[in-house]
Amino acid sequence: MNALVKYEKGPGHVALMDMPEPVCRDDQVILEVNCCGICGTDIHVYHDSFKNYPPVILGHEFTGRVVGMGSRVTSVKKDENFSVLGAIAVTCGKCSYCYRGEFMFCRNRRGMGHGVNGAFTKYVAVRPDQCYRIPEGVSLEEAALVEPLAAAVHAVAEIAKLKLGDTVLVSGPGPIGMLCVKLLHAQGIKIIVAGTSADRERLEMMTRFGAVRTVMVDREDLAAIIADETQGEGVDIAIECAGAEGSVRNCMHSLRPLGQYVQVGHFGKDLQVPWDLVAFRQLHIKGSVGYTRETWNQTMKILEQGSVRVKDLITHHLGLAEWQKGFDLFEKKKAIKVLLYPDQVTNDFLFEATRI
Repeated sequence: MNALVKYEKGPGHVALMDMPEPVCRDDQVILEVNCCGICGTDIHVYHDSFKNYPPVILGHEFTGRVVGMGSRVTSVKKDENFSVLGAIAVTCGKCSYCYRGEFMFCRNRRGMGHGVNGAFTKYVAVRPDQCYRIPEGVSLEEAALVEPLAAAVHAVAEIAKLKLGDTVLVSGPGPIGMLCVKLLHAQGIKIIVAGTSADRERLEMMTRFGAVRTVMVDREDLAAIIADETQGEGVDIAIECAGAEGSVRNCMHSLRPLGQYVQVGHFGKDLQVPWDLVAFRQLHIKGSVGYTRETWNQTMKILEQGSVRVKDLITHHLGLAEWQKGFDLFEKKKAIKVLLYPDQVTNDFLFEATRI
């Protein structure tokens, strides 16, 4: 079967290759992949700035249909469609983190798409406990975005301690930043979004998603705008989604004393942080990585209830053979979410609601 493979360490070293179909253990199911979204993690693995274990098939934001199952599997049925929690492909199941459902911190954890084979291919083998039934009325494409939505839910609803009346700065208008804005808007929070002039069209989308103000930091005075929007106090919470050093500084300088800083974006390197500012404003610094099982359950409920729409983030549909085009669109900010399909797609298209 064709698969997009990171075949050795180092920048690049990714190619479409012929790989054997997965063998189904007696406690696994075989899924035929419907579609799989390109994620920032895939780009980091491509550039070798995210830990990976080649040779490995990339891709972890996906849905699939059951086409085979092991003899011990009784909880799923053939032809059912599922969203898949790929982050728990390998965990020890015994450590204190696994016991509490905080599997992201298990020392033995390996997720799909970088630690074990992922879903930029035709078939995958997973355990039934990784499979979540797709709610009625939610499309296969929308359900492929459960993973990034869960990451945003974790940051907004579990890490940040929001209060009604708060003003929140979201820095970085990429897919995760957009999902954070949608979640914040659903809770009635005042939102300011920061990006650059390269993000102009994405910032326009953020206004439609609920931001009261957007700022191109390379052309506008972010500090003055924050002061104007907060009566000189500063924002209550800053959520950094860009994974850029300048964005970190902007977020920290925008916070009021005792404000909360939530780090969501990944850098792939160390960077300078204004620690004196952190100390003298007594800022609360929090990291947000991945999600928990409870987060995933909550995210499925959010999709089922329709309280946050994700369809308008899907801008391109491409066949797996066009993966390079998809990666390029994503890196150059010409797309929001690109879905790759195992079989060729005759036309890539943009939803009418999204102009990128």
